[in-house]
Formats: sequence, C-alpha cells, structure tokens
Amino acid sequence: MTIGGRRGLAVAAVIGVIVGVAGCGQTATRVTAQPAPSSTEAITGMAGRAPSRGGACVFVKPDGAQKFGHVGWGFKVPGTGRWVYGAVENPSGKLYTPPGGDIGAWHAEGPYDRMLSEMSTSEHPYSRYRCTTSSTYDVDRARAMIRTVEARGFLVGVDPRTGKLTSRDCLDATYDVLKAYRTRHLTRAPKLSIPNVWVEELWGWSDRPLTPR
Repeated sequence: MTIGGRRGLAVAAVIGVIVGVAGCGQTATRVTAQPAPSSTEAITGMAGRAPSRGGACVFVKPDGAQKFGHVGWGFKVPGTGRWVYGAVENPSGKLYTPPGGDIGAWHAEGPYDRMLSEMSTSEHPYSRYRCTTSSTYDVDRARAMIRTVEARGFLVGVDPRTGKLTSRDCLDATYDVLKAYRTRHLTRAPKLSIPNVWVEELWGWSDRPLTPR
C-alpha cells in the first residue's frame, strides 16, 4: 500500500481500523514497567560521546501488525555513550487494553551496539532502523514520557471513555517519546496513522537494514 502525504496517513489509518488491525500486536520478549541532514550525516557519530548533539532512532518491523508495521524507539543520552530504547508490543493483539493493563511496554538502556543487538535478536526482531542526529534534546522529558506511555494502556479504535476514534499504540508511543526528547526533523504522526507509512516520511533520516548481531 503506497499512500503519500499527511492526508494519506489519515486515510490509511481509517482503512487500518476498518479491517480490524490490532496495531503493534506481537509477543513482548522484555517487559518493564536547520536543513535536514542527509542519510550519511544522520548516521555519523550515532555511537559517540559528543555532549553537544543528541540522536534518535526508529526501529521498524515492516511485516508486523498484519503488515501495517510495528515500530519502536531509541534516543541518545549525550555525553555518556548510552541510549534509552524500547517499544509498546501489545502481546495480546487486542484493540483495547485499559490503563494499567499488560501492553507489552518495555524499555532498556545501554550502548548503541547493545541497542542494535537487542532490537535485532528479540523473538520478533526488528529488521530496519532509521536514525538522525538532533541538535536539541531533553532526556529527562523523554524519560518522563516513557513512564506515561507505559501506564496509559493500548487503543486502536473508539475510546470507551470518550467515544472518540483515536489511538494509543506503538506508533503513538514512539512518536510521543521522540517528540518529548525534542528530536529535530521528526515527522508529525496524527492519531491512527499507519506505522509503515509514517516511517517513509522521516525525511533525511538514515535508512539501514537491521540484521541479528
């Protein structure tokens, strides 16, 4: 399915809801509560310790969630050589899990190479990743958002509390964490967007296959 532009994101999202896509449904293997850069520039120095520059990654499982895609996230802790990374996996495959329920939310922290290794060797491994450097960052705010997304439940469809069509899925978690981090050149992700479509609109981010390591 190829649908371009932000209008396309919304259209694709509605299609996903109509066909009953559970979004991000796979078994969790770890559960814990300026001009746009070129692709080459975006990946340079990702593993380094430079204190003045942040970095962000989006991990992609293109065939996840009935081939609508599944995503996870990572962000750099500048000056430390460490990254914080994680995802909302939705192991039950249900369209709705209330706040406090098991949504397969997890996060971890470690060196860049460990992040790539863990993302590539889980039971349902990610097979692609896109990264960018960022001149702005807010690690504390991003950590606080992780706590928020882990506690807010999972939803793709009508919110039983408000009656509104909306989402709180893997893409929302990824986008909200990276937005809280203040990632530069982060493409907006409206509610009910399709992960595979959104990933293609990360303009200027590097794009590499992720193989087990």
